[in-house]
Amino acid sequence: MSEIVLGAMLFGNGIGERESFALLDRFAERGGRWIDTANNYMFWTHPSGFGGQSEEVVGRWLAARSALRDRMRISTKVGAEPTDAALGLASAEGLSARVVRRAADGSRKRLGVDRIDLYWAHIEDRSVPLEETVGAFGELVAQGTVARLGASNHAVWRVERARAVAARLGVAGWTALQLRHSYLRPRPGAALQSTAHRLVTEETLDFVRGNDGLELWAYTALMNGAYARADRLEEAYDHPGTTRRLAALDAVAAETGATRNQIVLAWLLGGDPPVAPILGATTVERLDEAMDARDLTLDDDLRARLDAAA
Repeated sequence: MSEIVLGAMLFGNGIGERESFALLDRFAERGGRWIDTANNYMFWTHPSGFGGQSEEVVGRWLAARSALRDRMRISTKVGAEPTDAALGLASAEGLSARVVRRAADGSRKRLGVDRIDLYWAHIEDRSVPLEETVGAFGELVAQGTVARLGASNHAVWRVERARAVAARLGVAGWTALQLRHSYLRPRPGAALQSTAHRLVTEETLDFVRGNDGLELWAYTALMNGAYARADRLEEAYDHPGTTRRLAALDAVAAETGATRNQIVLAWLLGGDPPVAPILGATTVERLDEAMDARDLTLDDDLRARLDAAA
């Protein structure tokens, strides 16, 4: 899959329901299909200390736009919802079989769907044997309540081991990875503001290339607006490589008439392997700008110049 995904993290909390519906309507109008959320969005800003608000808004939108349900695809996640509001992510629910089953039921109820189209293990839980986690996810697919499975913020070796476990157990395995990825890259070893984020590496890209049918999704693809506003660039990205890459972006923008954001999205969509960027647009205008990137093709020369600016 190589298409833009609408990230719904802010819906119902950072963005009001009316504005969320407007974004969802426009996304569907522009031919978008995939909506990405999670059962813990956004516990860190909600007064309750728990998530679920994003799924609820998406669910109400789906109910109000029932004619679109067959076309739209819903992606959600389990594993990072707090069990104690005071402790937050330190009390994450994890990936035990009990949690996976219960959380899937809760997400389907909030979303108002019979089946989740892509269900992710949100963060790693090394306290639970992989056999238990993989078996529970596979059970959901066998029951028909989940169509496909993915792993978010997981090390490549853990994904490979989990896929081998699934093959041994004879159950569905993870067929998608979701990690942080964009054109700009942080300094090696530099701490990110979001400590739970796991970055795409060259090993990740090689792993996806070497496994047919394995997809790569990228969150924070537009760096929280940093391509348009320098003040939003994290300190970890303050290095000469960023200067060179931004200069390359500007040169390509001048030649193509596209914006920095559009070039970054086109670079991801048409890469090797292709990457599905998750777009966290907050206005219809920004959404339109991003969706227009699907019409931008970077030829071999443009892509080579972007890649060389490391």
